[in-house]
Amino acid sequence: MQQLQGMDASFVALETRNSPMHIGSILIYDPSTAPGGFVRFKDILGFIESRLQLSTTMRQRLVRVPFDLDYPYWIEDPDFDLEYHVRHVALPAPGDWRQLCIQAARVFARPLDLSRPPWEITVVEGLDGVEGVKKGSYAYITKVHHAAIDGMSGIDLMEATHTLRPDQPPPETPDKWKPEKVPNPVELLGKSYFNAITNPLKQLEVAAKAAPGLAKALKGLAAKEFDVSSEMIAPKTRFNKKISPHRVVEGVSVPLAEIKAIRTAAEGAKVNDVFLAIIGGAMRRYLENKGELPKKTLTAMAPISVRSSNEKDTMGNQVAAMIAPLGTHIADPIERLEWVHDRTKNSKAMTDALGARNMTEMSKASPALFMALGAQLYSRLSLANRGVGPIFTTVVTNVPGPPIPIYSAGAKMQSMMGLLCLTDGLGLGHVVQSYTDEATIAFTADREMMPDPEFYVECIRESYEELREAAKAGGKPAAKETTPKKPATKKRAPAKKAATTTKKAPAKKGTKRVASRSKAAPKGKGTTKS
Repeated sequence: MQQLQGMDASFVALETRNSPMHIGSILIYDPSTAPGGFVRFKDILGFIESRLQLSTTMRQRLVRVPFDLDYPYWIEDPDFDLEYHVRHVALPAPGDWRQLCIQAARVFARPLDLSRPPWEITVVEGLDGVEGVKKGSYAYITKVHHAAIDGMSGIDLMEATHTLRPDQPPPETPDKWKPEKVPNPVELLGKSYFNAITNPLKQLEVAAKAAPGLAKALKGLAAKEFDVSSEMIAPKTRFNKKISPHRVVEGVSVPLAEIKAIRTAAEGAKVNDVFLAIIGGAMRRYLENKGELPKKTLTAMAPISVRSSNEKDTMGNQVAAMIAPLGTHIADPIERLEWVHDRTKNSKAMTDALGARNMTEMSKASPALFMALGAQLYSRLSLANRGVGPIFTTVVTNVPGPPIPIYSAGAKMQSMMGLLCLTDGLGLGHVVQSYTDEATIAFTADREMMPDPEFYVECIRESYEELREAAKAGGKPAAKETTPKKPATKKRAPAKKAATTTKKAPAKKGTKRVASRSKAAPKGKGTTKS
């Protein structure tokens, strides 16, 4: 039995019907590489079952302390049932990208059952209408509770469900897993009483470790190694309100080599700076079209992994946060990239001074009861609608994926797109993920805040293309800023109904749908409503 830490427990405390706190992905596979050239659902079940011993996450469930007096615990689930966690559905004809995103949004909007190991894989067949995807391909829609993994430990979970070769055999070592008895409430309350006595000592220890970092930060601020300015606190937008239970998901895939080429347009810029500048340009376009663009820059919370090499296979979150201004107040793409690089460099210097690891450790000493009560009151009082909430506009998390092809049940993964959890005050999140020679800029949004996700896809695509062309021109300012026209207003479907179709627009060179492997893919493949 292992107790959750502060940050992990906060994701459990924040869980509500409207904001399930899981993360996940849409993964598309080509079964032609598997033995026999096809994969049955029972083959997938057998493959995952043979590799369960490689994952700590997949057979552990949560046990909560009565009244949330202490952090929950992980135990080995005595009632583990693989077929509960791996589901099987098929898209209706024609089985296109829009329908896959609709299905993913619906699956992702549903909370996980926290009385079972908190993960699910939905196998989706019927993708023959997705352009660029081979006939017979299928997808995984994955969900894992954020209390169990962060971006880097999620990679470890992917390693447990994938192989480097299509014919790789299962592990030879015997599976020594054993279930545990569910502890009774009296036992849990006894543990919480002991922890309540020792917690003040933990807080003093954490404070002592944090003191040098704070002193270093104050010294760096005085020496002007970095600055703390008002631009790090973002203005409120339509995405910073109380969220609904409905989701939309979408994404754009771009060549990773072109992203690396773009960064040379600004001296010292990193790949992550390019993605932040693209997203900043996309949000500028989207809000400007609606007459809602603030004069002050919007910001993103960028998670930073502090997971050490000896914590590679451990559960939970080992991340700190950095505030990254997005430069939405700058029209020129190269100027925006240069400004974003300068401000992220400043934020990194401040985070390094404070000590990213210390920031993570401080969260582990927060009293569990106060954390749970605070999370519940924040949601029930709708404080996000009253201007109380994150100091950032959105989240942009960069998760490096495998640089080489990987396989599940012998089927080759063709593409991957990340999905994020949302919470009150944060109705839009982005995942940047690389796989082989591609990078995906994907987003998860509240459907009420973003009823037109196909328009935001166009904003991302055009922001990327504008920055790419400006970089090719040697960093010269663009002739003029182009804001995509908003699609014609359509009657919105009720929450229980599927999305209405939208018109397809001609393809543009250089970008494509996440699943596509063709040189170009159609734009605006419709809304993706849950």
